This record gives sequence, structure tokens and C-alpha cells, in this order.
Amino acid sequence: MNINIPFQTIDWSTIPKTEHKGETGMAYWQTVQFEGHWCTKGHIVHCLEGDFVSELSNGQQFILTKGMTYVVSDELSSHRSTTVDGVKLLIIDGDFLKLSKSSD
Repeated sequence: MNINIPFQTIDWSTIPKTEHKGETGMAYWQTVQFEGHWCTKGHIVHCLEGDFVSELSNGQQFILTKGMTYVVSDELSSHRSTTVDGVKLLIIDGDFLKLSKSSD
């Protein structure tokens, strides 16, 4: 079920940060969730500052630096990311990233 999102602005200074402890550091998330548009697998990830390594379960690694983006739909990869010196990311998740099954 898709839900239309009307035009709106987001003042990130009013969105609370939550802390998420990693194996070797801390991630700070600011999250805006729209009903029916949340996805736990597919992502659009844009690197705002710093750099990080995104690793696929098959061993492939990709280094993303400031200004780079990766995009993946649901169920197309298992992935994890790490950083040594910290990173600021813009992450967009949503139903539009669900895997489309062809109707052959």
C-alpha cells in the first residue's frame, strides 16, 4: 500500500537524535518516518561528510566518500558498513525500494 506524502519541509534541528552503539563506535540517527514508507532492507545512502566502507556478504567492498551515493532495492544484497574516522550520511528508506517481481 502506497501512501501519498504531501509537500512538507523538515527542520532537522527539531528532530531528536537517537544513539545507536556499534561494535566500535556510536551512530546518531535523526529519523522521520512516514506511515507505509518504511523499509528495513533497501536504501539510498548519500555520504555528506567523511568516508565509509560498505561490504556485501559476498566479500565485495566499496569505499564511499563525501558526495558519493549507493542505491539498493530490498532483497538484492546483504550489506554492512563501517567507518574509521566517522561519517555523516543521509539515508532514505521506503516502500519504493521493495523488489519488483516480474509477472511473466
